[in-house]
Amino acid sequence: MSLAFAVEEAFAPGGVLSRASEYFVPRPGQTEMALAVTRAIEGAYPLVVEASTGVGKTFSYLVPALLSGERVLLSTATKALQDQLFGRDLPNLVKAFGLPVRTALLKGRASYLCLHRMEMARQETSLPDGVPMRALASVEKWSQLTRTGDLAELPGLDERSPVIPLVTSTRENCLGAQCPRFRVCHVNLARREAMAADVVVVNHHLFFADLAVRESGVAELLPSVRIAIFDEAHQLNEIGVQFLGRNLTTGQLLDFSRDLLAAGLQLARGLVDWQTVVAATELAARELRLCAGKQLPGTKLRWTDEGPEGLNAKVWNQALEAVHASCLQAGVALDTVTELAPDFVRLHERATELAERAKSFVDACEPGCVRWIDVGSQLRLIESPLDISRAVKSKVLGAAGGAEKSWIFTSATLGDDPKLTWFTQPCGLAEAEVLRVGSPFDYERQAAVYIPHNFPKPSDPSHSAKVAASAVIWSRQLGGRTMVLTTTLRALRAIGEALQTAFERSGELEVLVQGSMPKRVLIDRFREGNSKGDRACILVASASFWEGIDVPGDALQLVIIDKLPFPPPNEPLAEARSKMLESQGRSAFNDYFLPEAAVALKQGAGRLIRRETDQGILVVCDSRLISMGYGRRLLRALPPMQRLTSEQELLDKLASFTKTCTTACPRT
Repeated sequence: MSLAFAVEEAFAPGGVLSRASEYFVPRPGQTEMALAVTRAIEGAYPLVVEASTGVGKTFSYLVPALLSGERVLLSTATKALQDQLFGRDLPNLVKAFGLPVRTALLKGRASYLCLHRMEMARQETSLPDGVPMRALASVEKWSQLTRTGDLAELPGLDERSPVIPLVTSTRENCLGAQCPRFRVCHVNLARREAMAADVVVVNHHLFFADLAVRESGVAELLPSVRIAIFDEAHQLNEIGVQFLGRNLTTGQLLDFSRDLLAAGLQLARGLVDWQTVVAATELAARELRLCAGKQLPGTKLRWTDEGPEGLNAKVWNQALEAVHASCLQAGVALDTVTELAPDFVRLHERATELAERAKSFVDACEPGCVRWIDVGSQLRLIESPLDISRAVKSKVLGAAGGAEKSWIFTSATLGDDPKLTWFTQPCGLAEAEVLRVGSPFDYERQAAVYIPHNFPKPSDPSHSAKVAASAVIWSRQLGGRTMVLTTTLRALRAIGEALQTAFERSGELEVLVQGSMPKRVLIDRFREGNSKGDRACILVASASFWEGIDVPGDALQLVIIDKLPFPPPNEPLAEARSKMLESQGRSAFNDYFLPEAAVALKQGAGRLIRRETDQGILVVCDSRLISMGYGRRLLRALPPMQRLTSEQELLDKLASFTKTCTTACPRT
């Protein structure tokens, strides 16, 4: 029986999938994608698939991959989807098909407990600021029960907890085979299981980090894997450029200093004046940070000359030289004690690497790259390639017989043109086969879009206040069930505070604002408040909340986007990409800014309709959608929703949702 026949049978009415789940519904688009993936597996060529919301793309790639009987690498953008694939989707399919398949989950070091680091933290006389002793104690208690060491298993651990860096390792501070706990290391256990598995689930961050340093096992897996599938592939380029360049942060220097002092005083007290050595490194890090002066958090400074814009180049380079010298000095001191403990061997390697990074930033920027600094509580020096096309062609498609491999890239949003050039060009996939599969949802019946005519221009200082005032009226009419997505953190704060003030006295709606609690907790609270008869909620969020958020049913029926999500034109990477396009005789606006906005807009709108029975309204508070010529292109990128032409139509539609929900799902 051919693979194509087996796949088609699996998706057919009465097939394996329908017998395995009472909720399975045959969808032509899902089967179309599955057969395209099957052909790519059999033909050994790269395939790019944009599968709109509701297609069921996960089963479309998992079924042919599993039925192929070959070794498979799955990569996704987030650890949340990674856990879902490994913990739910894969086991369900393996059981349904009765396959003797061994699966493994592999994350980055920061996801696993490091027993050695935990023991070192326990011996410290005082923990860093913000780390309560009880937090460390709870980790120690859990460490005696866990088999995997995956911190995602630890109940109640906030992903932002300051205890995490104390009990996890990094590539810089891991002792490797010299670690006294190497044999029971959770990271190494995960790697060994991955090397022995038939299906390995990783994430894009780990994939590219490994391509850059060939350190965490993925590079070893690639030669033995013929099928590699990348879900949420729209994030590949931006994630890839983070790892395929170079960076140096004052945080890395201060972490190194802290580890150096702790190891020196615990393992070689009196042999070296550790306080003096560490003080020099800390001083150099702080002086480098002070060079940037007082800037708003998140400020990015271009670095196209000898130093970043607005900074004294001579002072800047002197500070970098001081960092280089202090790291070399630390290396000399460590060289005298490396035989005493493996900790000192690794610290010596870190000192050398930090010195080399500092020296590389004194030298000129690599051709085809862009350099800048991020200013915040710490300073980040970044040199990044403009895209990942060269790396994909050489390290992925051309890796160890890459011509005979099947590479599948899929997402709900990969561009706004038939060839999906927004994704394929920067990812080096211009020659790949491309397939676009439409959504099975009836958007004209299920959804509507409204664009207010009387709003201030997005550049007007009063714009955010108007968005907030309108959101109060609209969300009150609906009774919560509203998500406000902003394009900037400044708008997030302004709109969030205005909504909190508006509902503070009445308490009729709870306003949830990104940053007030962990993302997972915010989403859970939003779902519960809007679906279980609890206090109804509005969620105001930005950045990562534009995608990967699944709130089906009546819990979310109104998505408000404050303005069109164009990339900031003065952001260094965007500016460098614009100049590159213009040097090629192309239009930066039409070929970069507009496609970026279209994809982001599609992602934000995708939060609204998640099931065949959902209903909702998208409001985009940016009149450029109807006043500017390019607005038509952006509207075409959205699903074919019903158009509302007045605020009264919007209010009437919201009222109809409220009546429907009251009848179908009364609150108790």
